[in-house]
Amino acid sequence: MACSVGMDFSAKLMAGLARSFEDEYLKEDNLSLRNLTLLLSYLCIFGVCSSDLIYDFLIMLSKRLEEIDVSTILTLLQCCGMKIRGDDPTAMKNFIESVQSRVNEIKTSIEGDQAKIIGKRMEFMLETICDIKNNKKRPKEDTAQHTRIKKWLQKLGVGEILIRGLKWSKLLDPDKKGQWWLSGDITSKPDDVEEVANTIDKEVLEAQKMLQLAASQRMNTDARKAIFCIIMSGEDYLDAFEKLLRLYLPGQQDREIMRVLVECCLQEKVFNKYYTVLASKLCKHDRNHKTTLRFCIWDHFKQLESMELLRSMHLAKFVAEMVASGTLSLSILKSDLSDAGQLTSKRIMHFRILFEAIFEYPDKDVWNMFTCIAKEPELESLRHGIEFFIREYVIKTNNAAANKFKVAKKALNSMEGFLI
Repeated sequence: MACSVGMDFSAKLMAGLARSFEDEYLKEDNLSLRNLTLLLSYLCIFGVCSSDLIYDFLIMLSKRLEEIDVSTILTLLQCCGMKIRGDDPTAMKNFIESVQSRVNEIKTSIEGDQAKIIGKRMEFMLETICDIKNNKKRPKEDTAQHTRIKKWLQKLGVGEILIRGLKWSKLLDPDKKGQWWLSGDITSKPDDVEEVANTIDKEVLEAQKMLQLAASQRMNTDARKAIFCIIMSGEDYLDAFEKLLRLYLPGQQDREIMRVLVECCLQEKVFNKYYTVLASKLCKHDRNHKTTLRFCIWDHFKQLESMELLRSMHLAKFVAEMVASGTLSLSILKSDLSDAGQLTSKRIMHFRILFEAIFEYPDKDVWNMFTCIAKEPELESLRHGIEFFIREYVIKTNNAAANKFKVAKKALNSMEGFLI
């Protein structure tokens, strides 16, 4: 439902879940609490909420650590413990330290038979936590079923509605306004005014630095500056992707996204695959980005004669990654390699780097990259050009590429054009 309606649906669902949990907690209704905990766990497993919300919820429970809290922690960890451990091992370590400290406090404050009963329950909880910490899966997990559901959800675009940065307290806040699920975890309580002010000051300073950097990189329009700041300040490619989707770009200004992204990649001192993963995600989301990317790459190919060596290397690796991921095909080289015998030294060097990067992939991936252009009659000159180029300029200077070339040549001559 959230995939069809949007992120606001899942945010309101979780807010309702949090309110229901707190209401049932006051009633001490164990069955209702267990069901709500399972629902929250599966929302995390299937990519509706991120693990940071689960960790915040666990920390809150560990501070109280009443009998109901212990039961809730066990239910949650047995359901999605391995998932959140894989997402953030450091947060898991912090949670373990928090709960162990609280358990020790409780043990010292209670004596007699009650201490033994509570102690056994706590020990079982700690054993479960240790199993997860040591990467021992609990038998209750049905990973095969989860995998099938995840694949189905991925087709619906569940990755685009993942909510990050939410705190449990934010879900319970009665004064939530606007798109509160996008506001991160900055609170507005009077006791935290100084902390909020410091956070804002840091963010303003970072924003100023980012704008200065954008200006130095010749990002000369408001749209290009905004896109640049989002790409360069993203926590990861998903964070940048989500922010780019929310960015208002009237008319055809969304075409600037790919051009800025490629420029950022070429400006780096060391090649960074972050840009290729983000570009693939954008192209998968909207085919218009893929079209823009193709024209952008062709424009850069026209500048190879005057392009600096480092930029040329990054461009070659970028294109190789995009072809390997299936986002682009080798047909992107049609205008340059259809007549490979007329290439200049700079172009030869550039495309040699590109094919050497492609030949670093396993044989299966190499086959799939080359067989994609095997069937089209209009690409016959490109196929001959690629064979000629690799034979003359790649395998003569790179013996390790010879075996890969055999796979590539066989794939180019495969009329079926099937993928492995």
